[in-house]
Amino acid sequence: MTRVVTIRSASISDIGALDRLFQRSYARLLAADYPPSILVTAVPTMARAQPNLVQSSLFYVAEDEDGEILGAGGWSLAAPGGRPGTRGVGHIRHVATDPDAVRQGVGRAVLEHIMLTAKASGMSQLLSQSTRTAVPFYRAMGFAPEGDIEVPLGGGFRFPAILMRAQL
Repeated sequence: MTRVVTIRSASISDIGALDRLFQRSYARLLAADYPPSILVTAVPTMARAQPNLVQSSLFYVAEDEDGEILGAGGWSLAAPGGRPGTRGVGHIRHVATDPDAVRQGVGRAVLEHIMLTAKASGMSQLLSQSTRTAVPFYRAMGFAPEGDIEVPLGGGFRFPAILMRAQL
């Protein structure tokens, strides 16, 4: 079943709802692919909206007809962690879907919007630091895995992920 959602740019007033979305999504959906010892450290850090990203005009929310945020995600020119980007390469940032809305077209709508806006902005490629859980989703959206990576989350903790790339 495909759910009807509206995609709009996120605003600073969405941060509380985004934090709750990320918490619900990551805690439930990642549990099948990561041990509790990793999630107990990673989820509190990953489940916090980044105000600069939210206000960038490159971060989006998917809302249902009642205005409930069911998904979110965006992209940036800079690489995660504030590292400088490469010309023509965008970086997928913080894509998440409410666990009760998975497989209803919400994530697809968000990522399609990201890909269209990135291409319209001159990007020829998008990179994603995908969770293990999201690899099949990204593959279905045209991304190819490039290898295992570890994403630094602070305090010396490194989260296992997969680097994925899509040509636009």
